[in-house]
Amino acid sequence: MEDLKISKKKPSYPISSKLHSYLEKYDRNARLPIFYDDLMRFQGSIVVYDDNDEDTLWVRVYYNDFEREEIDLALKRVYSDLISDGNEHIFKYLSVDSIDFCTFGNSKPFRVKVRNILNDNYTNFYIKKGDASRVYGLELEHMLSPHNLNFLVYKNTLIEEHIAGIPGDVFMKEKLPECTPIEKSQIAKEFVKFNERCMIRLLGDMRSYNYVIVPTHDFDHVVYKIRAIDFDQQSYEGKLNIYRPQFFRENLKMVELVRDKIQRASIDQYKVEERSIVARRMISYNDRINELIDCMQADEISIPEHINMLKKDIYKYTMDVNFKKSKNMGDILRSVLDFVKRNYVDVSLKRF
Repeated sequence: MEDLKISKKKPSYPISSKLHSYLEKYDRNARLPIFYDDLMRFQGSIVVYDDNDEDTLWVRVYYNDFEREEIDLALKRVYSDLISDGNEHIFKYLSVDSIDFCTFGNSKPFRVKVRNILNDNYTNFYIKKGDASRVYGLELEHMLSPHNLNFLVYKNTLIEEHIAGIPGDVFMKEKLPECTPIEKSQIAKEFVKFNERCMIRLLGDMRSYNYVIVPTHDFDHVVYKIRAIDFDQQSYEGKLNIYRPQFFRENLKMVELVRDKIQRASIDQYKVEERSIVARRMISYNDRINELIDCMQADEISIPEHINMLKKDIYKYTMDVNFKKSKNMGDILRSVLDFVKRNYVDVSLKRF
């Protein structure tokens, strides 16, 4: 277990015109009625505590009456664009119950809770400053993971849907001890696959509070999945192990679970399975992924020191000379995906 150091303040990279064009082509762009900076004009705030009276690092913000009315209407429009078909007829059934602001982390998001007054069901979504790293991370998650993601971008504002689940650190502390031996084995398997997926698509900083565990009841047992919820560290850091969740101290319990429950041969098997699944997704989204990587290759989303370090680390790991030729993070990610796809095709051909 390494003492991995994450850049304390990753710079926010602007969304390029080329990336905006990509987002427009795939219906990720929308003319939003409100910007991130509009929500920053709050008049005051109160601390939000959890059920154990501990500070959540979120504060509930409030605005003057005139602005609140205008903001509520704008947020209902955002909800309708993100969740529904953009129709205004649902506004009369919606209530903006709360707007929370997070004081922790790089993105400093606003969390908006919208409730349907007819049945009290509610939905959360997030409003953040637009950042190219985050947009690349969301798109790659949508295409290369088993989970679809819903988000919208307008100029320098990013709207993200809420990803439901139990935060990894909470799950390890409160839920994992209660799991059956079979459930623990299944969770260990999922962590191996999650670890491999993050490394393949260069998603960094998957400490336990940056992913969630999603339990799903299936007949007589519970199936657990692991989903990333933080995409700020997409293709930014220079050390390869930062893209491998197994090396963070916060994930020690998961690593111990894998050691206890899964044999080395099975670990290798699950890694191959995940690479094959990712390769199939790459083939399915071939044109779209190529367009996204084209944008990344023309973009600046890291610093030269990190780029040079990462391409050397991955070269040592794969011995693929293409990584030595990489000039930026887009080049590195394209080489990683090509390496995975090439090896998957080679293995598939050997079956026939």
